[in-house]
Amino acid sequence: MKNLFSIKTAVSVGYFVAGMVIMGGIWALIAKLTKNEIPTPLATWAVFKEVIQQPFQNDADQKGIMTKLLSSLARVGIGFGLGSLFAIPIGLMMGSSKIAMRIINPMVQILKPVSPLAWFPLGLAIFQDSPKASIFMIFICCIWPTLINAAFGASSIPQDHKNVSKAFGFSTWSYLSKILLPFSLPHIITGLRLSIGIAWMVIVAGEMLSGGIGLGNFVWEEGFNGGSVAKILVAIIIIGIVGSLLDVCFTWLQKKFSYAV
Repeated sequence: MKNLFSIKTAVSVGYFVAGMVIMGGIWALIAKLTKNEIPTPLATWAVFKEVIQQPFQNDADQKGIMTKLLSSLARVGIGFGLGSLFAIPIGLMMGSSKIAMRIINPMVQILKPVSPLAWFPLGLAIFQDSPKASIFMIFICCIWPTLINAAFGASSIPQDHKNVSKAFGFSTWSYLSKILLPFSLPHIITGLRLSIGIAWMVIVAGEMLSGGIGLGNFVWEEGFNGGSVAKILVAIIIIGIVGSLLDVCFTWLQKKFSYAV
């Protein structure tokens, strides 16, 4: 078993390295074709080492890259958390009640396709504060995947499970804790995984509009104020790595609770 695990790990690492090599080759080719208007991977690596120096610097006129990252993660965490707290119970209610589904689903279908950026000025009008408007935008965008997946999980509970709960006279709390939540949990985690990915994408656009000290504002300043293209690439790489790590965490949770299906 250990040998099999080692082989699988080695194969996975090999595929990862192959993908990185291909991406690096394409990147180097683009840099050459643009006559280094797009910095090469080596040039970007040199800038990356500069950027990560004093990562937690928090002076009034200079912020370290980790300070910017933590600021972005804080906004994402608040918006994602609030959106999840709202979406999960509403989704479970929709999936458990045909009446609730018929009432709420039309609203979901109308609001779900709205672009994330359209919510920012509305949040600004409500809160009169740009960072709070960004959190509001993330909150709204995090609702839909979690809500839809929670509703799907609740509506997919086999009738046998419901019959057992009736036969044993389950209370509302017993039904929720022993039937509804355990069966719906893998679907809820799938929705959370999709929502955190959306939140992490949206925060960059939100911080470009709202300012502040996050990674989105860092990209905006470097891109539109005569900054460094290499620093933009560094920010993109950091955003991508953090997004991948968030996805890995929720993928692990999916596997951990897959028994409930």
